[in-house]
Amino acid sequence: MKNGEILLEARDLKKSYRRGGGVFSSETEGKRFTAVDSVSLIVQRGETFAVVGESGCGKTTLARMLLRLIEPDAGELRFEGKDLLGLRGAELCGERRQMQMVFQDPFASLDPRMRVGEIVGEPLAIHHAELSRTEKQERTVAMLQRVGLGADSLCRYPHEFSGGQRQRIGIARALILRPKLVIADEPVSALDVSVGAQVLLLLQELQSELGLTYVFISHSLPVVAQIATRIAVMRSGRFVELGSAEQILHQPSDVYTRELLAAVPAVPGH
Repeated sequence: MKNGEILLEARDLKKSYRRGGGVFSSETEGKRFTAVDSVSLIVQRGETFAVVGESGCGKTTLARMLLRLIEPDAGELRFEGKDLLGLRGAELCGERRQMQMVFQDPFASLDPRMRVGEIVGEPLAIHHAELSRTEKQERTVAMLQRVGLGADSLCRYPHEFSGGQRQRIGIARALILRPKLVIADEPVSALDVSVGAQVLLLLQELQSELGLTYVFISHSLPVVAQIATRIAVMRSGRFVELGSAEQILHQPSDVYTRELLAAVPAVPGH
């Protein structure tokens, strides 16, 4: 890895959950499932760090811990050198403006009772109360237009849009505060291939324009091949391999990574 400015750093993050069981079940009592097991990573400013692995390997748990949407059981987490796990209240709120998430399901992640203008503009209302109503609307319209939606979408509801359009709304909401870090959790897995390719292209364009840093979560090596600078391969809560996209895609060292590559017809060149 070349030396660059570190934006996000995690050391030995761990998270476990109690295994499921009925109310009267004693068999699973005391047994825990380790979702994330001693994961460490460094994300440099401006890069796209991809975490790839099969469903259930711990990717989404890791993504949510990086944003402190859930708390790790152990480990360290630093954002721009600050101890993120030690922040509380206003300090944490201030850092959270710089870190946003694009969710997997564009159908479930948007409140069906809210108009699109309210959905996209809500972060401004929370974090920038000093802005006038006109200023908030102007910023909301500008961001909607940048993701390919017109000003006429302001007063419409999510159900009036296609899956790809809804994901664009989710991206607009995530970027309205101009964050430094965006964690995208399977952002194209609910979309068909052609629509997903358009969303990936949009994410790349926005990264270049706005100087964004991405942590990109996916189960698909062909998808991350199109966007990643570095790739971590995750299995059963651990990183089994981490390296440049070129190395992971063309000279993988771990057996599991080779199995993932063999499971797809062809990985596009990077």
